[in-house]
Amino acid sequence: MPTSRELMLAGELYPDGDPELVELRKACGRMLDRFNAAPADADAERNAILRELLAGIGEGSWIMPRFQCDYGVHVTIGANSFLNYDAILLDCAPITIGDDCSIGPRVQLLTALHPMDDHQARRARWESAAPIVIGDNVWFGGGVIVCPGVTIGRNTVVGAGSVVVRDLPDHVFAAGNPARVIRSLPVEEPRPAAAD
Repeated sequence: MPTSRELMLAGELYPDGDPELVELRKACGRMLDRFNAAPADADAERNAILRELLAGIGEGSWIMPRFQCDYGVHVTIGANSFLNYDAILLDCAPITIGDDCSIGPRVQLLTALHPMDDHQARRARWESAAPIVIGDNVWFGGGVIVCPGVTIGRNTVVGAGSVVVRDLPDHVFAAGNPARVIRSLPVEEPRPAAAD
């Protein structure tokens, strides 16, 4: 029989009060306590905590405190990406952030889902989760909320305060609640090869 963690990562219903999951969240919380309490100039200490906490964080990426997540081990961040103050990543399912992303203050990436039609399951604290994928060179304004199961395309910009409930394609500006595509953005020209 699968464990609650296996059910969670498979997108199936699971009890969020499972003792293994509770302990994993507490262990994550203890690491976040250290990260968020580190002095302002303790970059090396905070980077070391992130490398231990997250599934992966690329070269040149950093996160400003306060940072909150459920497990940490389901979060992967590419190179040269930045998460501003008060980021909340509910990583009950994997969250993947690409390279060169700029995530504004108080952005929320929320993978958790609760039963809508089964009131008893919701009362019993059963939930499921769906992954979030953010492509390379994405910019989120402050306060953006991304809902479970959403994929954001490369080079896309999402306006401040938007709530993203469905996938967004590459190279667009989207905004609103729910977020909708406002206009296309220029397709980035390939970078020239480095001279030998």
